[in-house]
Amino acid sequence: MDNPSPEAELQRKQLHITGIVQGVGFRPLVYRYAKECQVTGSVLNNAMGVTIEIQGHAAQVARFIEQLTTNPPPLARIDRISHQALTIEGNETDFVILHSEHDDATGAQVAVAADKSTCQDCLEDMQDPNNRHFGYAFTNCTNCGPRYTIIKALPYDRHNTAMADFAMCPECASAYQNPLDRRYHAQPVSCRHCGPTLRLTTALGERIYPASWQTSTDKQVLLLAAERLRQGHILAIKGLGGFHLVCDATNDAAVSALRQRKQRPAKPLAVMMADRAMATEYITGSAREWQVLCSQERPIVLMNRLANTAISAMVAPGLNKLGIFLPYTPLHHLLMSLFKRPMVATSANVSGEPIITASHDITRYLSHVVDAIVDHDRPIINGCDDSVVQVIEPTNAHGNVDTELSQVQVLRLARGYAPVSFALPAPQKLSILAVGAQQKNTLAFSIGNNVFLSPHIGDLFSVGAQDYFERTLATFSRLYQFSANCIVRDKHPDYAPSRWADAQTGAAPCLDIGQPSSARLLSAPQCLTVQHHHAHVLSVMAINQHSGPVLGFSFDGTGLGDDGELWGGEVLITTVKEANRLMHFEPIALLGGEMAIKQPVRLLLALLFEQMSLREVQLLPLPILRSLTPTTLLNLHKIWQHGNTLRSTSAGRLFDALACALGLIDTTLFEGQAGMALEAAAERADARELASLDAIASPALHFPLLCRPEISGSDPRPCWGSSAMFKQIITLLSEQPLTDARRDAIARAFIHALGDAVCDVAAQYKPLPIVLCGGVFQNKYLLEYCLKKLNAQGNQVLSSQQIPINDGGIALGQLWYGLHQ
Repeated sequence: MDNPSPEAELQRKQLHITGIVQGVGFRPLVYRYAKECQVTGSVLNNAMGVTIEIQGHAAQVARFIEQLTTNPPPLARIDRISHQALTIEGNETDFVILHSEHDDATGAQVAVAADKSTCQDCLEDMQDPNNRHFGYAFTNCTNCGPRYTIIKALPYDRHNTAMADFAMCPECASAYQNPLDRRYHAQPVSCRHCGPTLRLTTALGERIYPASWQTSTDKQVLLLAAERLRQGHILAIKGLGGFHLVCDATNDAAVSALRQRKQRPAKPLAVMMADRAMATEYITGSAREWQVLCSQERPIVLMNRLANTAISAMVAPGLNKLGIFLPYTPLHHLLMSLFKRPMVATSANVSGEPIITASHDITRYLSHVVDAIVDHDRPIINGCDDSVVQVIEPTNAHGNVDTELSQVQVLRLARGYAPVSFALPAPQKLSILAVGAQQKNTLAFSIGNNVFLSPHIGDLFSVGAQDYFERTLATFSRLYQFSANCIVRDKHPDYAPSRWADAQTGAAPCLDIGQPSSARLLSAPQCLTVQHHHAHVLSVMAINQHSGPVLGFSFDGTGLGDDGELWGGEVLITTVKEANRLMHFEPIALLGGEMAIKQPVRLLLALLFEQMSLREVQLLPLPILRSLTPTTLLNLHKIWQHGNTLRSTSAGRLFDALACALGLIDTTLFEGQAGMALEAAAERADARELASLDAIASPALHFPLLCRPEISGSDPRPCWGSSAMFKQIITLLSEQPLTDARRDAIARAFIHALGDAVCDVAAQYKPLPIVLCGGVFQNKYLLEYCLKKLNAQGNQVLSSQQIPINDGGIALGQLWYGLHQ
């Protein structure tokens, strides 16, 4: 038989690719692969992803596809590639990049990329006096720079971004149009001749330098800014997704002034370091922590601080950790190279409001806080705060880090990581919107076979924050032409997202998960509710795409339970459709309601009143109790006796009560303060034991958290007796002096007690995967203790991956529920 001719072997294929495939250098890489493999055809961006047509001999086509799938661009993520055979084009001789298409009638399927920090190539361009990007504060390429924060619509093309009004100079246009240049179709591409520029203004927006935008010199602006920082001034600086408030982190007076003006007395402040070399002078960390700190996501990483450094003690009062991050824009790199000191860099916002993205809002709301403003003329289309993470590194039996259990825990999902997206195995018939929780709000939605989770929105207690919620929703609706057939919300009817969801469905009530199917016939959009702690567990199931049953431990501050009570320390056998409450912490009275959260001595008293008489409590020698007047103590006991106050099973409130009893806090000044203080104390106890400095720090202290039945109707239900544990702790505190070592040992024993309780229950359910979620499991010491012990006893634990286990993940859990109804 004759060999087939080369023409007979020709084939033509169309590839349709979805995922993160726009704004990441996908088309130029496709072009280069096509040239290398000697195939002809075209590549096209549209709102559905990337479409490629290739023609060549079978071996050439196969090699092209293999190259593309095994070596995509570094910032790309391919979710799906579909193949279709096409008719051979006889006259085709080249491979070309076509102009993007946009179809308003079709819901977009491409995933918007997150913003990425400046790459090494661009840093080198900025340092080269012969390069047009020398010292330029907005240098970028296809491998770095803004994405989500500048996009208005898909596909991701310049006219759909904040760069639409900046006409490229001939040199930038040449690079933009050259498929072999790394700035090919880098939408924010610009240089000092044609791009955004900096200016320095007073707090009221009056120009200090330059006289006009056209005469701006970025370096001169930043030289002036660095000098003001050295003089102790507080500046507002416009970054990628919003403004930072910055000051010299080594200047006590400057940090104190920032705290006083911002009315932020104790909450830790993030610190930007110029580079890793500078950071090593102030912090210590594991290899994984350094890797995350230096990653292209450039999150704020919680790391251990070194003692006796120049960093002001007021940056993170009383804590052994600092939130550190490295420069992630050219502007930050240039400023830090001039300032040469650690710099406090905290989000510019009014307390409880979203991050500010426009200078006129700085002058309107924060002119009393800042001394000057570093602004630029590239608009921020979509606000996006800084991500905050910590590295969880449980040890094995030999005391070494268990690398298989090591994980990055995202505490705030934002710049660098968000928006999060992933593909489902199959397209869904309905488009679902999940509106998240009241605090740490995010939005999640599904369209086709894609799931999306928005960046951090924040706490929705103000009109401004609720407006930001609606603007974020409008952004994603605009990008993806998204319209929900179904809305999922929290069971709490008074949360702002719940009220918003109810308003979208008119008079129709949202459906409770326990209602019969006959009650579920509503006109679109349908509205579903899911219990808060159920959604916590579901969020971890969702990111693992797990639909089978799990054993979930959902520990947080509070959430409305199925019984109308306040939950927060729940063990739930969870499926995608329901959560069966297996056990929980003993309900404790919140004496004075919300005041008990601000004044944790009220929580401590509620625990003690469960086990001791008023007279016994009055005789306790605890300083925090002695600070109360006899009348106050008597009145709080009467409130407890009447039994008509709110009660909560919250694990988070136990941390508040213990930190108060140990003298670590007296008033809660920010969320998680007690947990941070107890974690630091437990780590000090470990350090003492390791150094054998004090026998008191031995592991002899043990506070068993025992179960007792709680009667609810006619069914006995196991309940952890937290008040009995507290009686044991308080008795110990009353019998012996409270030294620093004893305080730290008690904190450690308390965390061990919670961890042991979790692991003892998990040991009874070995076949079920374990989920640890809720804000309490952001306590690194507790989570690492649980992971180590669970692994040793053979339990499988589902990782939260990049999804926050605090309320920032609630929306994804709600969505996962909606997808399975």
